[in-house]
Amino acid sequence: MILQKQFTDYIKKENLFHPKDKLLLAVSGGVDSAVLCALCKQAGFDFAIAHCNFQLRGEDSKRDEVFVQSLSEQYSVAFHVISFDTNTIAKQQKKSVEEVARDLRYAWFEQLRIDNGYNYIVTAHHADDNVETVLMNFFRGTGIKGLHGILPKQNKIIRPLLFANKKELIAFAIENKLQFVTDYTNTQNDFTRNYFRNELIPAVQKVFPAANENILKNINRLAEAEQLYNQAIEMYKKKLLEIRGNEIHIPVLKLQKLMPLSSIVYEIIKDYGFTALQTEEVIGLLQSESGKYVQSLSYRIIRNRKWLIISPNKTENAQNILIEETDKKIFFESGVLEIEKSLPLSTINNQLSTAQLDASEIQFPLLLRKWKQGDYFYPLGMQKKKKLSRFFIDQKLSLTQKENVWVIETNKKILWVIGLRIDNRFKITDTTKQILQIAFKKTGE
Repeated sequence: MILQKQFTDYIKKENLFHPKDKLLLAVSGGVDSAVLCALCKQAGFDFAIAHCNFQLRGEDSKRDEVFVQSLSEQYSVAFHVISFDTNTIAKQQKKSVEEVARDLRYAWFEQLRIDNGYNYIVTAHHADDNVETVLMNFFRGTGIKGLHGILPKQNKIIRPLLFANKKELIAFAIENKLQFVTDYTNTQNDFTRNYFRNELIPAVQKVFPAANENILKNINRLAEAEQLYNQAIEMYKKKLLEIRGNEIHIPVLKLQKLMPLSSIVYEIIKDYGFTALQTEEVIGLLQSESGKYVQSLSYRIIRNRKWLIISPNKTENAQNILIEETDKKIFFESGVLEIEKSLPLSTINNQLSTAQLDASEIQFPLLLRKWKQGDYFYPLGMQKKKKLSRFFIDQKLSLTQKENVWVIETNKKILWVIGLRIDNRFKITDTTKQILQIAFKKTGE
């Protein structure tokens, strides 16, 4: 009965749920989940059982399903079951079987919870699972966040067995004559977790017998250290990040002065799909020229003069869009740009909606952005620079018209105030050999 008291004490200590809450237990049929069911029954909790058949082990998968159903009958609780063609889904999604199985089961558990009014999803993760998770996260390079291990409570998922190790669970099962099934694949090293469980951790324990206990103590220390770390990161974010529409602007000079730079940069960029390996690339932008960028699947970090700009990848809502040499069409909030390169000199077009430029004077990538105060250029036909704000007055633009003006720049020089005037430095001359043409079509035209 010692484990039973530790179980209820741990639930109270971590404030996992209230005794009258309805629980959905994730049950595989192994010893861990069999003990979880027994402990919940002895404690008088209101629970149901859910089981996933991943169809990965032939007849054994069906055997497990039948056994878990018998548990639900033994405890007189509701039983939910689902089957997944996991291997096929993993191939379709080009993910590992482990990852797909995890995603499938948690998505289904959450849907069950919502549809049936359960307060929490309960899993049988224990202390040994926590040690394995921390070690895997360490080698994956997930940073301090991955070193706090498995949390006892995460949104609607609770894990009330994290206080106990595997030996204690097995001892409880034997003492209470609990039945359970054994998954033969647990002894195989086909999956990452099994390798850590069967090979790496036992090898470490030969040198450091108390390795598991020491790691569990470190988990508690690191969880507290993470709280301090997160507080410091939030402070830096408030000082650095300027939200402008759907973009984040970061002043280069301020960022350069901060220490530890790598950690601060990583914590900022990871929320936008950037990996730890890209941290050094982003830091490299601090010393680069304007127009350079680093890209994730959904965002780009662009060096633009004194700023790093985190911007969505070429969406119509982006405020800073890079134009590559291979691009033919660029969509943005005011319309679309159609780009043609290396046109012969006989194709002269004098319309304001089209810019024809000396290709030899232009360096890619180009930057498409809205104009801002302080911008200047050399209007076609003039040898002196003029601020755009003054140019707009000369053009008699209304406030609304000025607010919707976009420019294209190359190497920090504006080459076209779109739809109004090109820069004199990029005009076609007698020595021009190739023309770069950019045509602008407004939305709705």
